[in-house]
Amino acid sequence: MRGVDPTQSGAFVHIFTNLMALVPWGELVLWQILFIVVGALLGWWRGRFKAAVIASLVLGPFGWVVPFLPRRTPPPLPAARPLAGREGPPPLPGSKKR
Repeated sequence: MRGVDPTQSGAFVHIFTNLMALVPWGELVLWQILFIVVGALLGWWRGRFKAAVIASLVLGPFGWVVPFLPRRTPPPLPAARPLAGREGPPPLPGSKKR
């Protein structure tokens, strides 16, 4: 608040920029890069590179558990039934194969 008049119209922006100047942005960026590199190595080792990099980017070091989670597999498809006396689906209307 030092040097800021709260009654001025741009006081919020001035206070916000003063607060953001206090944040150690360089160190935060370097730590985030380290988290992504470690996540990429874990993902490459476990065969889930893309998922691990995205999780490390979003969650930081908490995303490192993603490569160790079990994979989600889609449910099996039902068995195909043969159509009654036909080789495939019925012809479309207006087609010449009848």
